[in-house]
Amino acid sequence: MTEPTRYSSSGELKSWLENQTSSTLSPVHAQAKKLRDDMQLSIQAIADVSKILLENSNREIERRNMKVYNRARALNKLAHLFLDRLKKLSPPDQITYDSISKYTQEVQKILVVTEVDVRNWFPRISPFFIMDRRKFLTVFEKAKQSYTILNDFVSKEYIKTKTLEETFLIINELQDLEKHLVALKEEKENIKDEKIPIEKEIAELEQKIEDMKSKGPIDKLNLVNAEIDSLSNELRHALRHLQKPFIKMQALSTQGGGAGLLPDELSKLNQYLETPFDALVTERSGYPVLKEVLQKLKVLLDEDRLKLKSDKARKAEQSADEILNKDSLAKLQIRCGEMANIKEQLLASSKMDEIRHNLQTFQDQVEQLKARKSSVEIHEVVKANAYKETVDKISNLKRAIERNIHSSTGIKVQIS
Repeated sequence: MTEPTRYSSSGELKSWLENQTSSTLSPVHAQAKKLRDDMQLSIQAIADVSKILLENSNREIERRNMKVYNRARALNKLAHLFLDRLKKLSPPDQITYDSISKYTQEVQKILVVTEVDVRNWFPRISPFFIMDRRKFLTVFEKAKQSYTILNDFVSKEYIKTKTLEETFLIINELQDLEKHLVALKEEKENIKDEKIPIEKEIAELEQKIEDMKSKGPIDKLNLVNAEIDSLSNELRHALRHLQKPFIKMQALSTQGGGAGLLPDELSKLNQYLETPFDALVTERSGYPVLKEVLQKLKVLLDEDRLKLKSDKARKAEQSADEILNKDSLAKLQIRCGEMANIKEQLLASSKMDEIRHNLQTFQDQVEQLKARKSSVEIHEVVKANAYKETVDKISNLKRAIERNIHSSTGIKVQIS
């Protein structure tokens, strides 16, 4: 089995193919150009004689000779029709099988409809303008002969080299795509170079943000917040048996059931249910409002107005007694107050204001940079997809060129 001849580039293959086929294609192209020019001269001759028909018919129309007048008008319209058709016909500048074949088809259409018009109208114009009509028919017959020669050449001779000619067009397309691929590769590298400093800047800013959060006042604030969370959980645990009684007491009070709570007591009760840490911290020492609420809760429990199960009622009364009689929340209130004061001092410090301002500035910059990076990455994906599509198109064109050359010349080639 014969190994294919390998070519390292499309340019190298094109030079080889030009040398290989010049003796075949050059004569065909030369003949196609000649026949195109001959055909166009014949078309121009039809146009020239149509102008004569137009001029002579105009002259007779102006004379107002009623014997000739109607026929002169018919010939005048016919001449206009011929000229309008011929103006639309444009010979191809570039000689290719497709362009010449298309030109031949357009000529055929014009000649066919013109012949129909001649057959239908010339007898009606008779016996006038006989010399003009003969002159037209002579030129028209020559044009039909030129068309026959051109059409025979295209359908019998030129078509044999169609595949070879198409191969050169495919090679030209391949070379354009190869240039485009080089440009896309360069654009991909530029996008990568654009993304790297953005990523570096984001990493540096995020490190600064992390350092700010892990050191100085923010770190202390985080520790205080963690301690406050711990105290909040401890307080919730201490009040856990009062949770449901408080909810029932709240409902009883808001629905006009006579829980006996004053407005400030109801407000504090709501706060103990939602944010117990804040409720305890904002109480005076000894949490007098909570104690007032608990005293009234005990009355409601004794009267069984909250409709609690005995076990839940017992535990609620026990928790209330511990707070009222043993001040079980006293130490917790002191610790909560200390943490709240430390947090307030940290938040009010000028150093904290400066850090929070810088932190916000850095975070805004990170968001802006991430938006830029996202835009660059979208552009990168678009270019990557375009690059892959171009690579696939190049591969398909190479295989098409290889097949065409083999089918036209019998020679196996391969483009790397």
